[in-house]
Amino acid sequence: MKLVIGADHAGFEAKEKIKKFLQGLGHEVMDFGCYSTEPVDFPDIALLVSEAVRKKEFDRAVLVDGFNGAMPLAANKVHGIRAVAAYDIISARFASAHEDCNVLCLGGKTHGELALQEMLKAWLNTPFEGGKYQKRLDKIMAIEQRCC
Repeated sequence: MKLVIGADHAGFEAKEKIKKFLQGLGHEVMDFGCYSTEPVDFPDIALLVSEAVRKKEFDRAVLVDGFNGAMPLAANKVHGIRAVAAYDIISARFASAHEDCNVLCLGGKTHGELALQEMLKAWLNTPFEGGKYQKRLDKIMAIEQRCC
């Protein structure tokens, strides 16, 4: 799978570990920053990553901030992005199965490396269930069309 990853300064260290983990699983991973713990504005990274997914340059994306609140807030402002904040394996699985999530958001300071890896595996390996969930996503897309 072709993935793009991004983080703010609070998620930088976790992003670096996640990037290596995803590459180890055989995924192609492009890093859109940030590249250190120097402060950056999270909306800038979220926009770069989300736009690349919207344009279908990548299959999916991972965004990391400190506690997993900022990145989904910004990413979901981009038309066609379904960014979900995952807090455990169940929420990561449902992000794929129910929301057909194309941008998974994680908290780099709220979870350890192994927990983040398990959430990523659940998200990547769970297919979208469609059906009633597709009907609900269609309603979300209608809201985007009307409001955005």
